Amino acid sequence: MDKKRILIVDDEENVRYSFKKLFRGPDVDIIEAFNGLEAISVLKKEAVDLVLMDIEMPGMNGIDAIQRIKVLYPSLPVIIITAFGTTERVIAAMKYGAYEYLEKPFDIKRLQLIVKEALEAKEFSENEPLVIAKPISSTAETIVGTSSAIKEVYKMIGRVAASDVSVLISGESGTGKELIAKAIHRYSDRADQPFVAINCAAIPDNLLESELFGFEKGAFTDASHSKAGKFEQANNGTLFLDEIADMSFTLQAKLLRVLQDGTFERLGSNKTVSTKVRIISATNKNLESAISRHQFREDLYYRLKVITITIPPLRMRSEDIPLLAEHFISRYSMEMKKPAVILPSETMDILMNYSWPGNVRELENLLKRAVLLSKNNVITPDSIELELKNTIPSSILNTSDENKLIPLNMSDFEGNLYKFVIEKIEKELIVKALTYCNGNQAKTARLLGISRAMLYERMVKFSLSHNDQES
Repeated sequence: MDKKRILIVDDEENVRYSFKKLFRGPDVDIIEAFNGLEAISVLKKEAVDLVLMDIEMPGMNGIDAIQRIKVLYPSLPVIIITAFGTTERVIAAMKYGAYEYLEKPFDIKRLQLIVKEALEAKEFSENEPLVIAKPISSTAETIVGTSSAIKEVYKMIGRVAASDVSVLISGESGTGKELIAKAIHRYSDRADQPFVAINCAAIPDNLLESELFGFEKGAFTDASHSKAGKFEQANNGTLFLDEIADMSFTLQAKLLRVLQDGTFERLGSNKTVSTKVRIISATNKNLESAISRHQFREDLYYRLKVITITIPPLRMRSEDIPLLAEHFISRYSMEMKKPAVILPSETMDILMNYSWPGNVRELENLLKRAVLLSKNNVITPDSIELELKNTIPSSILNTSDENKLIPLNMSDFEGNLYKFVIEKIEKELIVKALTYCNGNQAKTARLLGISRAMLYERMVKFSLSHNDQES
């Protein structure tokens, strides 16, 4: 293994000596610099894996230095350590790319763990990554995937696009139903006409009618002017009715009439308006069950589902996750004007083993946050720890005996019951995970999907010693 080289930047000799003593070893070389200017000079001559830098230094302070360093060496992690922490400095240091910002006095063990993680992040950036952001021509409208499951959806889009039949798209929340609707429109003969979308669940029922059919001036109290509805706006094009199951029975009857004769009236008007609109609807609910519960009209159902396209949940097409990850990382790296953001194989393993109850939307939102908050432009496993903590196998944490977790006399914990139970579960989870990993903290942190620094903090919080695996 090659030696790691750490550059200590501080104007106080005794501080540099302390860090040298702390980190120097058979696998680590220490280099020193008096201030930011000298640090940059050293970096131009020496290959360095990590910079530990103070802020208050003569000549060039740490904030100015980190700006220069990250421009010249974007993949080089820089940890800022200072005795003079202010809100402005913390924000500035992180904005300019600091890997971490620590205020004195700090916990030595935590610093050592952060240094170890920063060095690993540097390795990630140098080794062959599984996914690395690159310029893309695709947009937010792109359907991504090559799995057999999503290819069946592509085939259906191709088969139905050219016709004008109504299409019902079904699938769990977050699977991308609107993307499919837009693709059908884009490949249809109506592609040069409007595509208009409306979410039936997001608009109160009394407003949804006016949104769909429009209204005349004076039709109701706030109708100070006439307005065309979605059906008129989408004339000759496509109208996408998302979450159709949430439409009221009354509106379902009016929609059925439009589908049958292609006519409707604005609110407050007796004038019949004709429309030539293709209807694509979508739902994440079982409409047949809704019909049996008398919550959805059977005649409307058969009008809407001339053709049905079912979108598979992400857990059923997990082989598409690497492509989706590359797509989202590339897209948001460019939008946020970030340099190449790397997703190492260790992080990808976590993404591949997660069940994704929120489907593609959950993956997109997770990676958007991860790109924004990535340290050293690497999405390390710990950067998604909070979202994916629930990936622990159920066999590790057996909490079926709820009497062990929830106190019998709950009133004794009034105001603090939630915190008490959550902390009890968290402690038991960490203890059992440590036991499962034979006390190996690195393996335990990876299993839990958290950083070693975070594991160490929790062990201190719950008074778990290094060898205290069961209690």
